[in-house]
Amino acid sequence: MLAKLITLASLTAIALARISCKVPAIGGGEDDGPAINAAFKRCAKKSKVVLDKYYVVDTLLLTEDLDDVEIELSGTVQYTPDIAKWSPQSLYLTYQNATTFWFLSGNNIHLYGGGTLDANGQVWWDTYNRTHDSGTAGGSSTTFARPIPLTVGNATNVVIQDLRQIGSPFWNNFVYQSTNITYQNINIRTVSYSSSPTANSDGWDIYRSSYVTVRDSVVNNDDDCVSFKPNSTNIVVANMWCNGSHGISVGSLGQYAGETDIVANVSVTNITMLNAQNGARIKVFGGNPDPQSTVGGGSGFVKNITFRDFHVENVDNPIYINQCYSTDAAVCAQYPSMVSISDVHYFNITGTSSGKEGNVVVDIECSATCEDVTAAGTNLTSPDGTAGYVCKNIASEAQLDFDCTAPTDD
Repeated sequence: MLAKLITLASLTAIALARISCKVPAIGGGEDDGPAINAAFKRCAKKSKVVLDKYYVVDTLLLTEDLDDVEIELSGTVQYTPDIAKWSPQSLYLTYQNATTFWFLSGNNIHLYGGGTLDANGQVWWDTYNRTHDSGTAGGSSTTFARPIPLTVGNATNVVIQDLRQIGSPFWNNFVYQSTNITYQNINIRTVSYSSSPTANSDGWDIYRSSYVTVRDSVVNNDDDCVSFKPNSTNIVVANMWCNGSHGISVGSLGQYAGETDIVANVSVTNITMLNAQNGARIKVFGGNPDPQSTVGGGSGFVKNITFRDFHVENVDNPIYINQCYSTDAAVCAQYPSMVSISDVHYFNITGTSSGKEGNVVVDIECSATCEDVTAAGTNLTSPDGTAGYVCKNIASEAQLDFDCTAPTDD
């Protein structure tokens, strides 16, 4: 009887054991991409893929249909700086012409290990600095692809933690049409070592996704620390340290005429924002009479957004709402934004502005009336004198804990 029980236990353990695929590195600068793709095909279900070497990747990583897979990335994945090759071969994702080096897709995926994604961004930044070949509002172009190091797309129940990302040509992470995605303890450094600045180096962009959490991470870059793109709902961002960025941003939204963009139920908590262009930001395109417009005219709404315990140091616009983003002022005055903004709350926004906008520390301007915008515990100072607060078309000024003044250009 005991022998039968032991045999049964052994068979159960074997049944529950994960298949493991450990990927060797070829070395000598040869392309490890095909071997990585092959490992994910072999170990696509109830398996583990181990990436513990230094890998050169010159092939699109297309790892789809995964189910209950662990990925131990304790080594380095470095993409080749071959613009001519990557422009046609990186995976096209349509929105703002984004493309990616690695498309990770499936259900119940855990990526961890303390390793590094190195995207070799310097050659892209230097080229972009010469050509300025880009799309609208920080998008890419169809003639000069700048791939994203890691896209989680068409995925559910994914955890990504304990990774380092360096040198992205474009956004660092893209959450694309996915649900229940968590990032934790990610260290992002996108910093140029030449006279060419980095470009569009967002830490995270979230698009058509829900129940996404980004927390406990460090970002050094020159664009949004985290950006909530169209149709991002039920998002949590917490315990972040962002340096050099454009802020934690709702948007941009309303770029494409005829499309409906929604961002709702967002909580941003315990943020340190240093040496940045913006702090807590909402950016929405104005209207546009052209039914084919790609520079405004979309509809939708921003609703139930909370920024709490948000500390800024040397930040140009600590609190910023712009409902005429990338829109000519005259056009926006005639065609106000069709993306409504309401139910936006600021609690305990503290620190100092840079003084770049004079004494203004809050600039919340709507082209159409914004409803239920509140603030409590605001304690912001400017190096350029007594702090100023600019408001336009805010229906709930009485619920702000500062005295608004009208913009000077009105």
